[in-house]
Amino acid sequence: MSKTISAQFKSRRDAEMAVEHIVQEHGVDRTAVEVGAASGENTAGTEAARADIEDRHPKTGTDGEPALAGKVEVSVRVDDASVEAVVSSLKTYHGEIAS
Repeated sequence: MSKTISAQFKSRRDAEMAVEHIVQEHGVDRTAVEVGAASGENTAGTEAARADIEDRHPKTGTDGEPALAGKVEVSVRVDDASVEAVVSSLKTYHGEIAS
């Protein structure tokens, strides 16, 4: 039987890292993973990703800065045997598991 596990992330980068780990380390098919805004707002998270830092300072004045209007949600459809591994990966990358 399958179930859906969801987690919310403060940065798009953490969400993407969790997805890559789940797909590569646990063999979850990428089509079983959905990534999107946790709210109705277009967003890249609530805080800048570490990739948005130059010389230990946040980038300023760049074109196309990410909208930081809410958390990013990752949902994964998994079978019962994979639940613990997927939850662990989501938490490793700072995901807040939805109840």
